[in-house]
Amino acid sequence: MNMYAVLALFTILATGSVAAQSFAQELVDSVTVSTDKEAYEDGETITVSGAVRERLSGYDITIKVVAPNGNLVTVKQIPVSDEKTFGIDLTAGGPLWSSSGTYTIMVLYGTENRTAETSFEFGGSGSATGIKGPRFNLANPEDGAVGYKITGGKILSITPDVEAKSLIVEIETTSDGEVTLIIPRSILDSRLGPDGISGEDDSFMVLIDGEEAEFNETETTSESRTITIPFEDGATQIEIIGSHVIPEFGTIAVIVLGIAIVSIIAISRSRLSILPKY
Repeated sequence: MNMYAVLALFTILATGSVAAQSFAQELVDSVTVSTDKEAYEDGETITVSGAVRERLSGYDITIKVVAPNGNLVTVKQIPVSDEKTFGIDLTAGGPLWSSSGTYTIMVLYGTENRTAETSFEFGGSGSATGIKGPRFNLANPEDGAVGYKITGGKILSITPDVEAKSLIVEIETTSDGEVTLIIPRSILDSRLGPDGISGEDDSFMVLIDGEEAEFNETETTSESRTITIPFEDGATQIEIIGSHVIPEFGTIAVIVLGIAIVSIIAISRSRLSILPKY
């Protein structure tokens, strides 16, 4: 083989290699995906968005979220818009989100060549026995803690107002949502007795940004009272008023509700109506 033939063969191979690399790059870039933040806390909304190079008729985007331990957290299928974009809001938290670390979002569009992925950090979702979430000044350790589950935002702080005999819950919202609180009677209660800590149970009063709000008391035991409070996007403060609040608070972590408690709440909600306010 002469020198010219060798050069010709080299040119053909090089051109083919460049074409293959270009084709592979085009396939990689055929789908893109990203999140609005790099890290999330329990209960926050994860906004996932992306775009495709070409719109395929009859195909949806498949979105998978995989936990750091390799477990599949959720799978969703969503359509692609006429503008070749897609998006969905996911809530960080739940029984499958217990692992802390790097979570991976993988998307597939039509064929295995049209894939993309991104990742975010998550501290893990709490359980009924785990200590998770921000630290609030809440009672003495032996008196328990306020459990919570929130959608559409996050809790920033919980503090007592001794004069008002109430708990002040500061929140930061991302959408309309609701917060469920398990309040130990040793922290806050509402009773009809003259001392505020004896007698039959009385209803709490709930204010959202100073306005009286509706709520459900979904479970009542001798140790605690569970209430669920809906709120609109933009709300900043929820106040729960009773007849007695402990005047001095130690420091203890808030316990995040597990799925079992949430399930009980969901079942109870269908049978309970809004309680009257006093």
